[in-house]
Amino acid sequence: MSYYKHLFSGIALSSLFAVPTYAGVKPETATTYQAPYAKSAPDIDGIPQDAAWSKASWRDIDKLTAGSAPSSNEDFSGRYKVVWTKQHLYILAEISDDILIDSHPNPLEHYWDDDALEIFIDEDNSGGKHLFTYNAFAYHVSLDNQAVDMGPFLTDADEKASKANVRLYPHHIKSQWMRSAETPSKIYWEVQLAAYPDNYKDEYSPKEKAVKPAKLHEGKKLGFMMAYCDSDSPNGRDHFIGDIDIKPVNGDKNRGYIDASVFGVLELSK
Repeated sequence: MSYYKHLFSGIALSSLFAVPTYAGVKPETATTYQAPYAKSAPDIDGIPQDAAWSKASWRDIDKLTAGSAPSSNEDFSGRYKVVWTKQHLYILAEISDDILIDSHPNPLEHYWDDDALEIFIDEDNSGGKHLFTYNAFAYHVSLDNQAVDMGPFLTDADEKASKANVRLYPHHIKSQWMRSAETPSKIYWEVQLAAYPDNYKDEYSPKEKAVKPAKLHEGKKLGFMMAYCDSDSPNGRDHFIGDIDIKPVNGDKNRGYIDASVFGVLELSK
């Protein structure tokens, strides 16, 4: 079975690509998180002691998006902070998870079925469909600190064969996590993230210039959402928890990897 068919097996295509009332274009949405400016960027080492984090407020990751609800706070609970510099966003996630699972050695296979931090970002906050485009990104950051997402089909033959372009993005994300010494079931996960615009490409011809990340500035608004894939056994993902309460389409709240219109709004402040 192809990757694409496996991903959507059991899901009616009419449900998957159903167009919500906003018709795939993001409506005016209130800011869900204000990220303060960091004069000094935090070190990405899994140790949350950098001065930059003290200026940011916590936001809970507590909205059930798919699967079953966690049985307890030890099973899963989480929250995060964001700060920024002109070059990068910086994310600190505090995750309580009593079982960490990474049962698929190939980072490009079944990455949603292992424990992973998932970061959704839409650089221009435009909303709209993005499953096989770079209109927005849905990075799965794995326990081995690799970032995975799907991009456009590379060839017409790939599209006809439903062969999705699953890739690693080491130049987009730097990640490191570490267990808490006081509470071993708690981990601190730090991420440095470059915000690439929607004209990003995977490959460039010799005459093309590579697209650079967007410069960040006070007042900029980005589409943004945080989530966590929680697996308690090698059998697959048990809980998928986010920070946005997504309006379901045909009963399905798991829309973030399809449509950036369900993201929240991250506003950069000083």
